[in-house]
Amino acid sequence: MITQVTKGIKISVQTSFEGTFFKNYKMHYAFGYTITIENQSKDAVQLTSRHWKIYDSLNEMETLDGEGVIGKKPVIQPGDSHTYNSGCLLTSPIGAMKGHYNMSRLSNSDKFRVYIPTFKFNAPFALN
Repeated sequence: MITQVTKGIKISVQTSFEGTFFKNYKMHYAFGYTITIENQSKDAVQLTSRHWKIYDSLNEMETLDGEGVIGKKPVIQPGDSHTYNSGCLLTSPIGAMKGHYNMSRLSNSDKFRVYIPTFKFNAPFALN
């Protein structure tokens, strides 16, 4: 598990290899990831948007931005956490993701970034 703390918000990431399949006559590798966002600060916070950089060893880096996570903009009280699952399709068995969440403190509307550490995707058969 990979973890990182930014301004009292702890991000933990666990990845998994989900399998391979053909899409548009090309082999794809499916990876899953579970992210837990834990509020270790003294203020309630809300996740408003996300920014991702996706690295595929056979393609150029892709950048994605979006509102919230999996259709939600969770409010996380001090001492609480929010966990969600998502996934990524790559054209190679090796890749990585990193990024940040845009957050807002509910007590004073202060906006800040929480960094998501780089987490790697590796199909088990691709490693020696």
